[in-house]
Amino acid sequence: MSEAALADQSLFAQNRRAFLLRKLHSLTGVAPVGAFMVFHLWTNAKALQGQEPFDKAVSEITHTPYLAVLEWGLILLPLLFHAGYGVKLALDAKYNVSKYKTTRNWAFTLQRVTGLMAFAFIAFHLYEYWGKKLAGKLAPEQFYPALCQNMSATVKGIPVVGLLYVLGIAASVFHFANGLWGFCFSWGVTVSRRSQQMAAAVFGVLGVAIFLLGANTAIYFATGSSVQDKIFGKKGGSDARTCVDILQQTQKPASVGPVIE
Repeated sequence: MSEAALADQSLFAQNRRAFLLRKLHSLTGVAPVGAFMVFHLWTNAKALQGQEPFDKAVSEITHTPYLAVLEWGLILLPLLFHAGYGVKLALDAKYNVSKYKTTRNWAFTLQRVTGLMAFAFIAFHLYEYWGKKLAGKLAPEQFYPALCQNMSATVKGIPVVGLLYVLGIAASVFHFANGLWGFCFSWGVTVSRRSQQMAAAVFGVLGVAIFLLGANTAIYFATGSSVQDKIFGKKGGSDARTCVDILQQTQKPASVGPVIE
């Protein structure tokens, strides 16, 4: 076999580059990007117990050895690649859902739409908290009060930022859950039609569970009450500082000193 033919069959040949990039894009969407999203939502759910448990969880993360290396090597760089190449795929894709209204064609279209939405949402979230932490404008122990104040701010009675967070979480979770189905299909894990249908059902249920986990926390930051509090009533017994406590302190009018005539 000639050297040219061997070069064409090389794993890194130019004619296979797009294939490899798509595989790497699919892989990074599952791990580490998707796995970290689930971990991040799980950690943030500590906020429902009050500021002290939330601060403890954040402190454990900030004191992780080689945190900067882990953040850049396992989270930010894979996220930048996945987001950047994902934008390219979304812009290059040919959409024909109006002509072929099949379930998978809708899933294909929504995967790219939610990818763009998730990219904008994550960029905003990183700027608001991680970026300000790096710039020294926001200490880790200030995350909880900042989240309470920012997400509960209203426009005509509507917590706009909180609502945007719920929508951003919905887009991110759909993109992740549907991406899991695509990952299993493209990597040959689900070959038969039955296995693909089962995967769609399992990842659909998983996506709903992850969304409820994240949305519940966002609702808490926006309203001061979680979904279970609204349904079953708030349970007492905890002395931890809550969003309600923080908002009451910030909204309390300044005391007026005695008037000297």
